[in-house]
Amino acid sequence: MSILIIGLSLSFLLFLLAAGLTLIFGMLGVINFAHGALYMLGAYICYQVVTMTGSFWIGLLVAPLVVALLGALMEMTALRRVYDRDHIYQLLLTFGFILVIDELTKVIWGLDYKQVPTPALFAQPVELFGSMIPSYRLFVIGFGAAVSLALFLLLDRSKWGIVIRAASADADMAQALGIDVSRVRTAVFALGAGLAAIGGAVTAPLVPIELGMGFSIIIDCFIVVIIGGLGNIRGAILASLLIGMARAAGYTYATEWVELITFALLIGTLMFRPAGLFSVKGRTA
Repeated sequence: MSILIIGLSLSFLLFLLAAGLTLIFGMLGVINFAHGALYMLGAYICYQVVTMTGSFWIGLLVAPLVVALLGALMEMTALRRVYDRDHIYQLLLTFGFILVIDELTKVIWGLDYKQVPTPALFAQPVELFGSMIPSYRLFVIGFGAAVSLALFLLLDRSKWGIVIRAASADADMAQALGIDVSRVRTAVFALGAGLAAIGGAVTAPLVPIELGMGFSIIIDCFIVVIIGGLGNIRGAILASLLIGMARAAGYTYATEWVELITFALLIGTLMFRPAGLFSVKGRTA
């Protein structure tokens, strides 16, 4: 049971981190290399809010709002200038964002590790099927499932989701039909940035917050996006579950093989299903 809980919590943490990345790529065609830096910034802002207010829940609310606003500014001032250029320009630009965010983080919070305490509501473990389970991991599972459901409903069952898909499929036609494509793109990038910050805020009580923590996590995000299918939200959910459960089993039975198993899944996907294990042709949600 403990392996299942750990695996599910890892899976939904991965999804929270990868959802924004796959959303931005699927809807905008932008490879956002700065996604890990936005995740890190979300964790730091959550820490700052918790330090000032003593409430993790306020931090969980404020961090994604602040980072979403920053994402909107990034899109409006810089990214919209490179949509029609080669992806290398997007990579260089978003890598520049990483350097700027890292330096600002260093100036504001320094180089020391930061730690967000576990919320008092989930401070004590609970017994489940004979095993003692950290209750915060159960919260991560429930919260991640709620976010994935909300994102699915937003993209597949709402008018706004239809507008997003129309703008991403044929921007010129959408513009001719009266859709403000620039505003849609800004909103999508802001949403993706906010999702990265949510991932950082939720992760903050589990790991030490440090400068550069986004570099390691961005690799995992790209693995999930590639295995799930570029721009495929359903695929991101399934790939997160696959990677999360594989890692949980690896951490329990073969710690030294965890990274190898993860990269073997990635290499196998690129060799036999380059579009992703769960990709569906023509879909971006």
